[in-house]
Amino acid sequence: MPIVLRLDRVMADRKISLNELSEKVGVANVNLSKMKNGHISAIRFSTLEAICDVLDCQPGDILEYVRKTDENA
Repeated sequence: MPIVLRLDRVMADRKISLNELSEKVGVANVNLSKMKNGHISAIRFSTLEAICDVLDCQPGDILEYVRKTDENA
């Protein structure tokens, strides 16, 4: 997948647990866990906004686009 999720890295930098983030964002722990592990195909802007608000970060801190090369195709 060309979009890489860096939620785990931002959470570690902010020293916040999955349970704490879940409580503050209002999203089920299991859904944040799937996001953290890259097992999602979409995210609502409202969820992304809430995560960025709690973690005091920008969407680009959590999401990264990695261009596919001919070698990776």
